[in-house]
Amino acid sequence: MPTINELRSERAKVNASVQALAKIEADGGQLTVEQLTEFAGLQAKFGDLTAQITRMEAAETIAAAAAVPVDRAHGSAHQPAAPPAASMPATPRTPEIPGAKMARMVRALAHAQGNTQAAAKFAMDRGFGEEVAMSLNTLTSSAGGVLVPVNLASEVIELLRPKALVRRMGARPLPLANGNLTIPRLKGGAVVGYIGSDTDAPVTNQSFGDLKLSSKKLAALVPISNDLLGYSGSNPNVDRIVVDDLTAAIAIREDKAFIRDDGTNNTPKGLLAWALAGNKIAASDGATLQKVETDLNKAILALEGVDANMAQPGWMMSPRSFRFLEALRDGNGNKVYPELAQKQLKGYPVGTTTQIPNNLGTGSNQSEIYFVDFGDCFIGEDETLLIDYSKEATYKDTDGTMVSAFQRDQTLIRVISKHDFGPRHVESIAVLTGVAWGA
Repeated sequence: MPTINELRSERAKVNASVQALAKIEADGGQLTVEQLTEFAGLQAKFGDLTAQITRMEAAETIAAAAAVPVDRAHGSAHQPAAPPAASMPATPRTPEIPGAKMARMVRALAHAQGNTQAAAKFAMDRGFGEEVAMSLNTLTSSAGGVLVPVNLASEVIELLRPKALVRRMGARPLPLANGNLTIPRLKGGAVVGYIGSDTDAPVTNQSFGDLKLSSKKLAALVPISNDLLGYSGSNPNVDRIVVDDLTAAIAIREDKAFIRDDGTNNTPKGLLAWALAGNKIAASDGATLQKVETDLNKAILALEGVDANMAQPGWMMSPRSFRFLEALRDGNGNKVYPELAQKQLKGYPVGTTTQIPNNLGTGSNQSEIYFVDFGDCFIGEDETLLIDYSKEATYKDTDGTMVSAFQRDQTLIRVISKHDFGPRHVESIAVLTGVAWGA
């Protein structure tokens, strides 16, 4: 006799078949006589399974309520004493990794070559979970790919926070409504003064501006081994590799955009382009400790001097600049900035990224150091992702070499996210330019 779980699995398969037939009519098609007969049979079978599951659940509930505890140690007239059971250590349940459902959806869609109904069946047969199978049943493929449901996409977007530096430093994500978001900001100050009992209050003149964010489309290409995509079961390590590759590709390009892109060619406008000309401060050669101290203090004062909110200020720099500062010693051999071991500099958090280059300037050896109030920076983002896939496409690797996915036995996954970036007050950004420290 089948168990309740087996009946539930069977019912889910029946539902997948029903949804596939219903989709034909939803897309403007018409069911044949055979398909109508099949639909009626599936409908009846779904009802029978539901009734059987309900009866078995009721029977279990009644049995649990009627159960009488038995003293196993001493036994009874009808129940002999039983030896004590050997104790077994408790084994904690392995938690599902964040983004696993998205990874399984990608694997199922790639396996089914975009056929959502076949992907749903594959997901159910391979034990990917009913939520993944049901989500696939509701998707519609288009020329641009498959739109991932918000409940699965939001998990992946949240995983960007520890990987994308600008997010990790505290930039605040906000939803883009219909691809646009407007945040008002106060640009000018108010006229404020003390008044006597018979004098007029000073006229208050405030000037306002808007931070307008509009969705920019980021396409990340992720080559994934067909061996991983075709793995027959749900394995946390396989899921982790797939979701890590997806999020790492998005995070790297996102940081480059939010830090140094100039807003042209359909890109967001990054911190460097937003910064005021007066807040782009030329760094010294760093030949002495005093010069380094002065440069860092200039960056901090650029924000403090305009009364920036300083809600969540922090530093961003290249790994080379970080290591230079970490290695600085005073005349007694002590570290000048020992707090860098805790990723702090002058009382503010520090983040490093290779998206801040070290080959700037005429000598191709300069970098930049950013000091930003990230609590004043916003990421407007669409809370959905669009995915597409190809086994025949070619792509460039990190060395610029053209690679054929077909020759490598890979599937090229394209993930499209939509977002924009900007500060509410441009005065909240300072950039040390021409930093050749450690070069």
